Amino acid sequence: MTDRTAGLFVEGEPIHDTKAPAGPIETRWSRRKFEAKLVNPANRRKLSVIVVGTGLAGASASATLGEAGYVVKSFCYQDSPRRAHSIAAQGGINAAKNYKEDGDSVFRLFYDTVKGGDYRARESNVFRLAEVSTNIIDQCVAQGVPFAREYGGLLDNRSFGGVQVSRTFYARGQTGQQLLIGAYQALQRQVAAGSVEVFTRHEMLELVIVEGRARGIIVRDMVSGEIETHLADAVVLATGGYGNVFFLSTNAMGCNVTATWRAHRKGALFANPCFTQIHPTCIPVSGEHQSKLTLMSESLRNDGRIWVPKDPADRDKDPRQIPEEARDYYLERIYPSFGNLVPRDIASRAAKYQCDEGKGVGPGGLGVYLDFADVIARLGVDTVKARYGNLFDMYARITGENPYETPMRIYPAVHYTMGGLWVDYDLQSTIPGLFVAGEANFSDHGANRLGASALMQGLADGYFVLPNTIRDYLAAGPFPTVAQDAPEVVEARSAVQTRIEGFLSSNGSRTVDSFHRELGHIMWEYCGMERSEEGLLEAISRIRALRKEFQDDVRVLGANEQVNASLEKAGRVADLIDLGELMCIDALQRRESCGGHFRVESQTEDGEALRHDDEYAYVSAWQYSGEDGPPVLRKEPLVYEFVEMKQRSYK
Repeated sequence: MTDRTAGLFVEGEPIHDTKAPAGPIETRWSRRKFEAKLVNPANRRKLSVIVVGTGLAGASASATLGEAGYVVKSFCYQDSPRRAHSIAAQGGINAAKNYKEDGDSVFRLFYDTVKGGDYRARESNVFRLAEVSTNIIDQCVAQGVPFAREYGGLLDNRSFGGVQVSRTFYARGQTGQQLLIGAYQALQRQVAAGSVEVFTRHEMLELVIVEGRARGIIVRDMVSGEIETHLADAVVLATGGYGNVFFLSTNAMGCNVTATWRAHRKGALFANPCFTQIHPTCIPVSGEHQSKLTLMSESLRNDGRIWVPKDPADRDKDPRQIPEEARDYYLERIYPSFGNLVPRDIASRAAKYQCDEGKGVGPGGLGVYLDFADVIARLGVDTVKARYGNLFDMYARITGENPYETPMRIYPAVHYTMGGLWVDYDLQSTIPGLFVAGEANFSDHGANRLGASALMQGLADGYFVLPNTIRDYLAAGPFPTVAQDAPEVVEARSAVQTRIEGFLSSNGSRTVDSFHRELGHIMWEYCGMERSEEGLLEAISRIRALRKEFQDDVRVLGANEQVNASLEKAGRVADLIDLGELMCIDALQRRESCGGHFRVESQTEDGEALRHDDEYAYVSAWQYSGEDGPPVLRKEPLVYEFVEMKQRSYK
């Protein structure tokens, strides 16, 4: 801690994952499943679980727990579980099936994921993810998910960034949608069976803790405004990531951090908040009017070639008029081993550097070309349409340009967040009885997520991991019944009502959206693709001023007893402001570059990320210490037994 950062945080006691087994990594998951206590079928009917979120992690968890015989309540703020943001995932899902016989294996998927995360993830968790991946595909095929198939009927694969094998299963550019429909039908089967009850248009606003355990949630019915209390023996958060702290991101506009942030304020540690993924393949910003960005699947980098004009003077020319010798296929030049399939963090920074040098194309010079002329000439338009047709159609509708004839323009954008609530090997947070699944936890991706691994983690957690670990906790139940008028419940409800009344009584002059947009600008400018001590200190100062202005000058129209989007946004943006400050503090204390976190003070001579394993090989787990207290940094040391920590190279 330098003089300039003193007082922004304090360091506390280290934290350790006490649930992770030791011994050979190949047997750890099997051993943990055997050691976890069992709950007999008759007792499961007496145990209740709340699952917040209905994306891949939440829907699969609810369906699996319901099928096991537990009493499950499922909550989402959308009008249908099928509207969860998982539906937007495009390119595919990884699994170590080795169908292409190209050298893939469970250990290689494990190695690629640890390396891709820049050696900032736990070995035990990542190996389990790779091990379980093979079961996911079988599960989804059995559900009827229409994965792409080769001519002979076998499942097809393609490659994604950061690997040299083909292990990504896909359904054109709609993989997330198809997988979510599979999980949704499994969920609905349990709804019909009476084991799961679904509450749509309900938003979690507080966590109920009784005698140190998570025992329920306070939700707002987003149609009637009614504040409801729901109690259970355990709570599972599967509420996705927090990329919307940047305002402009590829996330759905409703995505937020409120559920996990409320849990954080009740004692759950928040881990690695500064680890944000910038996706290299997005449609560039077209103007100030935009409220979100659109992703173009990373799968396009299998066949598309990325380039910029060598001469900045050519940036405004029709790309078809720029001859081959005047083009710089910079990823193929700098990273010959991986070419256009380098990991997302590397591809994103490389695009930024080209634009910074004046070679960017399109409005504002913020774009590079993704060109399919070669593959169309080699394989034909019909083959390209079969692989990517819906993506090309989406690009054409948004930009008015035909990508079959003119190269796409792409630029990096905020996409995924590797940080989230800290969990142990069982996916349990530091609050007993509070489990966290999918993107809402931090556990599997380190400092950078490889493409097609988000869907893998969500379904692994929901179908295979959580059902096997939560029973170890539930075996001690049923826990004592909690009354609706218990002091802890009344206090949680009162806190929610006070907060809502505070927003509605504000009579300022600025909209919630204007604050959100300003927060996003600060975060992108100072905590985006590049971070520096100077910039992060400036960001923290600005965010604190923004919070004060938000409290004094926000205006929330309408009433509680109705559909009120302004009220919903107010609570979410207030939490995003608090999260934004913690992200900057986390980025400030990590004086190294790793994965998506790039500190300008820590880079090699040729501009690559430079880690400092002797100082920063740990998980940053942050503890909330009240409105006026500085956050407490609790470090979890990362120990590598099976993979050698070394500087990443994709050249």
